[in-house]
Amino acid sequence: MLVLATVLALVLHLAADRAHLRVGRALTKTAASAGFIAIAVDAGALASTWGQVLLVALGLSMLGDIFLLSRATKMFASGLVAFLLAHIAYGVAFVVRGIDLTAAAAAAVVVAALALGTARWVLPHVPDKLRAAVIAYIFAVSGMAILAVAAGYAAQSPALAVAGVAFFISDLFVARHRFVARGFINRLIGLPLYYGAQILFALHAAPPLAALLAC
Repeated sequence: MLVLATVLALVLHLAADRAHLRVGRALTKTAASAGFIAIAVDAGALASTWGQVLLVALGLSMLGDIFLLSRATKMFASGLVAFLLAHIAYGVAFVVRGIDLTAAAAAAVVVAALALGTARWVLPHVPDKLRAAVIAYIFAVSGMAILAVAAGYAAQSPALAVAGVAFFISDLFVARHRFVARGFINRLIGLPLYYGAQILFALHAAPPLAALLAC
């Protein structure tokens, strides 16, 4: 039910965005982001360190979502910082849950290539005052994606890996919209990827099986 409510809020947000309804955009996006936090709590996030750290990451993501509602450069920078911290929290959560180092190394090769390509594509369009923050963010989201794949492999849970990759790809559309080519298509593709990733993370917030067996 919570998943459906979150998806509905996302659909309404996209409709409000398309219609340029400012208040509607704010309300529906906030509702959608609150939705993935509610999903995590309902899944049992508070019952383990993994879930609690994941909840922090989701909360920082929601804060970033709220900041990014504004087109102001300062608000965008604040959103960037919030999401950078969120990715660090995700990374910590994945390490707490457990990662496979071989999978991490393999993922690092692929993600590093994608990150380098992303940097070469977007940085020429980034204002000088945001360049350092964007570079730091690319490192953070890349690290999150690598650790998501490694955690998914260790837990035999492809959903974690899929979520990490989807989150990474969604950020490409954020960058495209902000720095390269504005357009509704960026949100139409990027936001479902982003919220899909957050929902997948939230659905897996329950204590790992090993922790449950130890209780």
